[in-house]
Amino acid sequence: MEISLLLAAAAAIAFALLQRMDIQRMPVEDARIREIGGSIREGAMAYLRRQYAVLAVFVVVVAGILWLLLGLGRAAALAFLAGAVLSAVAGFCGMRAAVSANMRTAQAAGQGLAPAFRAAFCGGSVMGLMVVGLGALGIGGVYLLNPGHPEVLTGFSLGASSIALFCRVGGGIYTKAADVGADLVGKVEAGIPEDDPRNPAVIADNVGDNVGDVAGMGSDLFESYVGCLVSALLLSVAWGGEEALAYVFGLAAAGILASVFGIFLVKTIRSEDAQLSLNTGTYLSAILLVGAAFFLGGLLAEGLRTFAAVVSGIAAGLLVGRLTEHYTSHRYRAVKEIASACGTGAATGILSGLSCGMLSTVWPVLVLAEAILAAYHFCGAFGIALAAVGMLATVGMVVSVDAYGPVADNAGGIAEMSGQPAEVRAVTDHLDAVGNTTAAIGKGFSIGSAALTALALFASYAGAAGLTAINILDPRVMAGLLAGGMLPFLFSALTISSVSRAANRMIDEVRRQLREFPGILAGSQRPDYARCVDISTQAAIREMALPGMVAILSPAAVGLFFGKEALAGLLAGATVTGVLLAIMMANAGGAWDNAKKSIEEGAGGGKGSQAHKAAVIGDTVGDPLKDTAGPSINILIKLMSMVALVIAPLL
Repeated sequence: MEISLLLAAAAAIAFALLQRMDIQRMPVEDARIREIGGSIREGAMAYLRRQYAVLAVFVVVVAGILWLLLGLGRAAALAFLAGAVLSAVAGFCGMRAAVSANMRTAQAAGQGLAPAFRAAFCGGSVMGLMVVGLGALGIGGVYLLNPGHPEVLTGFSLGASSIALFCRVGGGIYTKAADVGADLVGKVEAGIPEDDPRNPAVIADNVGDNVGDVAGMGSDLFESYVGCLVSALLLSVAWGGEEALAYVFGLAAAGILASVFGIFLVKTIRSEDAQLSLNTGTYLSAILLVGAAFFLGGLLAEGLRTFAAVVSGIAAGLLVGRLTEHYTSHRYRAVKEIASACGTGAATGILSGLSCGMLSTVWPVLVLAEAILAAYHFCGAFGIALAAVGMLATVGMVVSVDAYGPVADNAGGIAEMSGQPAEVRAVTDHLDAVGNTTAAIGKGFSIGSAALTALALFASYAGAAGLTAINILDPRVMAGLLAGGMLPFLFSALTISSVSRAANRMIDEVRRQLREFPGILAGSQRPDYARCVDISTQAAIREMALPGMVAILSPAAVGLFFGKEALAGLLAGATVTGVLLAIMMANAGGAWDNAKKSIEEGAGGGKGSQAHKAAVIGDTVGDPLKDTAGPSINILIKLMSMVALVIAPLL
């Protein structure tokens, strides 16, 4: 049964390598494009090397604790190492492909929309395929080496979660420090375009797109994918034994193959409508997974029930994605209202965006609640885990679509910095606008999957800790609920403060360069890009530690000092407020971003107008919400549940 998953993983990795070769074969003839793309690649890889060097120490220490202090033995410690290493490798491979595809997309934009879209999507698809390929390879390999002991997989998932949190937080701090500095000084104060080469922070901004939105996002969904599979495998043993275990492995393998087919279809479509091509691949992958779930259900006595649970997760994922698009796309009323509000100032634009973000929690939460109820009705706690697997089985396609966005964004920056003709920039602007929507949809999908995965992990924790019910009248449970509800706010405050401190240093540096070297704005002097890259790198490495320690140590401390009931309350409180806060911040930030782009395209006065300046401020407020704090909360709630599951035998 695990062999099917390993074979599907091998197919995904092989296809990823073919995609990488396709990217490398695309020519980059413009010397200026090669130079700028090389600077972005150099900065991105330098950051990743420094981050991984720091994380290597953390990984070794935690593996030692698992082996020696928690009594989980060599298997769990080695599984933890495998999860951490494969998560890092997935991020590394995906980002290498992205920083190669960005310059090729800029070059291909001169030939038209279809070639540029193909280059950008090829770059994103490497990340998607490596996420599912390496995730499935790790899970299948660990289980193959420890047959009949799915509990060892908790170590693998913990390793993936730990790396994901630090990569997401660190990458988010890096990219938003650069973005905020570039926008506030460049756009608002100096009045120069976003990707103008005269802006000293412009290279750091483009590097940040890769370390935050490619490597960070890839690690995030790698962790989600691994977490949902591990929880489903743990719960399958109690629900249906070997047959249910085989069903989960088969479903995961089918999801990988469906993603490969969807990616291949998008790559071969010669359409001028990028959004239509991406939607076609996404929906086709989901349809293929539904067919596979029905076919595999014939292997079980309760096949129709498991099929219904899986479909509830697939449907919830697609609906949450569409709802996210409704609140964040410039084609819909919510974003248009924010753009209109910016006409009277930054304050009204920010208020409108906050209202949009809060309102956007209503329907996604109701959809998730309905999916949870339906899945539980069909298969109990195992059904909730199956719904999470259904939502994430085609994550290879989802990550490919999401990672396409920062590649297109980078291509637009490279096109402007290299002085490409207006028609080239028009192509990259179109691809970037589609990428903004796909990124927002990806964040909504990630949040929805986090809710289902966290609940499935919570059920696994309850079983491991011997809890059959949680009494909220128990003061320990209520205290845990309150403390857990507070943690996403504390975590968000720490990450947003980190962005603010790093952005302050970036703003000071950009102002200093523009003040001391007037030739920069005149175009006769080259800015010191390396200094801005170094500021973001140092800030990200330094600031990611505290939020990460909060996520790891708080469940361990509560469980060990106050008991398993208090820890159950902590997990429940963090999940409820975490999901709501993550949706609100991600959607508000996405809506502010697209309101700004809507004004830049001519609505409400266009670039340089008062409405545009107000929208830039709103977008700047939303940047750390949608790209740092919001996405990181997804990992927070799952990592807390995973830590609880690991320490459950001690409670």
